[in-house]
Amino acid sequence: MVEHEQMTAKQADALRSELEHLEGPRREEVVAAIKTAREFGDLSENFEYHAAKNEQGLLEARIRTLRARLEGAVIVADAGSDAVGVGSVVEVEGNGQTITVEVSAVGGAGTVSPTSPLGSALLGKKVGETAEVQAPRGAWTATIKKIS
Repeated sequence: MVEHEQMTAKQADALRSELEHLEGPRREEVVAAIKTAREFGDLSENFEYHAAKNEQGLLEARIRTLRARLEGAVIVADAGSDAVGVGSVVEVEGNGQTITVEVSAVGGAGTVSPTSPLGSALLGKKVGETAEVQAPRGAWTATIKKIS
């Protein structure tokens, strides 16, 4: 079953770009590493060969994951600044801290998934509203300060 994941066109483009890199130059590097390692001789005790084959397996798994995510992607319009949606950059205050996160299914530094405790609590909220976040380490209240 393919899970339908909401993402903006920009987020989908980022996944496509990563996929293109992995299927092109990265795959060629791994194939070259395997070829070079084979030339070292006996494959049963050839660490370089086994490491390169393991890397190839991880690469192919990531490629399959990206393809599946893109196949099941539901492209949503970039969120406006009115309410939090996928693609919104949100400044949140809670637990005595202010953090800025992007609601993104793609992931990466400074992002929060729309299905995570914080992401799902923020969706649909507007500036000034509070969201009850049911996190694994305990519940907390997040106040939305800014949406862009």
